[in-house]
Amino acid sequence: MHTHDMLPYEVVKEYGAEELEDNELLAVFIRTGTKEQNAVEIANRILDSFPERNLLGLCHIPWKELIKIPGIGEVKAIKLNCLAELARRISKTEAKKGLKFDEPKTVWRYYKESLRHEERERVILIMLDQKLQMICDAVLSVGTVRESIVSPRELFLMALKEKAVQVMLVHNHPSGDPAPSRADLEITERIRLLGAMMEMPLVDHIIIGDKTYCSLREKGYFSK
Repeated sequence: MHTHDMLPYEVVKEYGAEELEDNELLAVFIRTGTKEQNAVEIANRILDSFPERNLLGLCHIPWKELIKIPGIGEVKAIKLNCLAELARRISKTEAKKGLKFDEPKTVWRYYKESLRHEERERVILIMLDQKLQMICDAVLSVGTVRESIVSPRELFLMALKEKAVQVMLVHNHPSGDPAPSRADLEITERIRLLGAMMEMPLVDHIIIGDKTYCSLREKGYFSK
């Protein structure tokens, strides 16, 4: 293991990047400090500004907020913001490899990072072909902290435009609890029945919480 008096660059050269602590990883991208504090100390200030003091906070802080931290100027803030977006895209690309729309857990893995920390409910419509391959997805609605408004008419118009054969819904609960609300169950049932009439079945409705999910199909709220 590396000693604490080694610089992050030296640690990577000697042991590999996996040996760096979170603050040391950030320090590599911050590069330079100030007269009062070095890059690692600035990185600690960044981590201290996040509620759970981990790197996930970097994915949810605007660069204009980062520049309020002493030692972080506009260039560093934008660089760190781009780093967070790069990490998010790598994670999503990796999750896409195992994405199977008949396996809710893989859908949760694919969408969780982009949804679980949203402050408002965001409903995503996933449009699928006959073989459960994704044609495309789209944000159907963005609601308040407590609810979102979904229009079945808009949903099916969008799906028909993309020549979808089946559809799936994914949305987040800002509270972190993925248990379905009464409104969730009611709108799901309406869409399920309309989809059956239009021969465009609703495959599932997956609710994403902070660290877990709820598949309404898995929970038996509706059947194929």
